[in-house]
Amino acid sequence: MDKAKKLLSLKKVIRRLKQKGKRIVFTNGCFDLLHPGHIKILKEAKSQGDVLVVGLNSDSSVRKIKGLGRPVMSERSRVELVAALRVVDYVILFTEETPYNLIKELKPDVLVKGGDWPKDRIVGRKLVKKIYRVKLKPGYSSTGLIKKIGKYGK
Repeated sequence: MDKAKKLLSLKKVIRRLKQKGKRIVFTNGCFDLLHPGHIKILKEAKSQGDVLVVGLNSDSSVRKIKGLGRPVMSERSRVELVAALRVVDYVILFTEETPYNLIKELKPDVLVKGGDWPKDRIVGRKLVKKIYRVKLKPGYSSTGLIKKIGKYGK
């Protein structure tokens, strides 16, 4: 099964899954330099339902959010890594800065974000039945890893 999907295809899959009574969970991010913090969020996200869909920021989207030096890894590489994780059921790229339109189209039951996001700032919160915030794993961030690599890589 190919976990990487386009919007129309994924909408059909989700519609069928919901008809079978499955609970759809959605989370999103850049996932640039996958680390244990990402894994914690994905595992907890999966625990909130039956099917985990990960919205992945495209390269252009990451650049808008994080700046010109990012992403470190291409969207193709990031999709491949996230899709390889057993806990992830589907991955979909989005080009906007936020996943609002994707959430609106997919209509997941649960939206999962890291605990660093205040509930009132979580994009798409009014489109879902439940919001779940994951307590972050201390000491892990892609930005922090990039800085560390830069410090020791010279």
